[in-house]
Amino acid sequence: MQEITGREPQTWGTIIGFGSCHYRYPTGTEGDSGVLGFAPRKAATTIYLFDGVDAHSEALAELGPHTTGVGCLYIKDLEQVDLDVLRSILERSLAWVEAGGTPDVQLTVTG
Repeated sequence: MQEITGREPQTWGTIIGFGSCHYRYPTGTEGDSGVLGFAPRKAATTIYLFDGVDAHSEALAELGPHTTGVGCLYIKDLEQVDLDVLRSILERSLAWVEAGGTPDVQLTVTG
């Protein structure tokens, strides 16, 4: 993720993030996060995708063993997934964040 974003890692609680952005939802919920990030967990590594997993359905079909949540990709073993496919997912998600998101999710890259 550091190579993809060109940004240094930093921690956001238990999440390792790269770069930073401010997000705002129509509900008024807002906060700060990394533009890309992951959390090493016992059950699986969690990769956070601001644009959601549905935006990557075709690539996810080719990724290899994984599970998903609304905006999370869970990978138990990185050696079993196609790292080129994972990289393309991360690059596409980063481009979406850097473009400012959508009217439903306003994103401002701050670092």
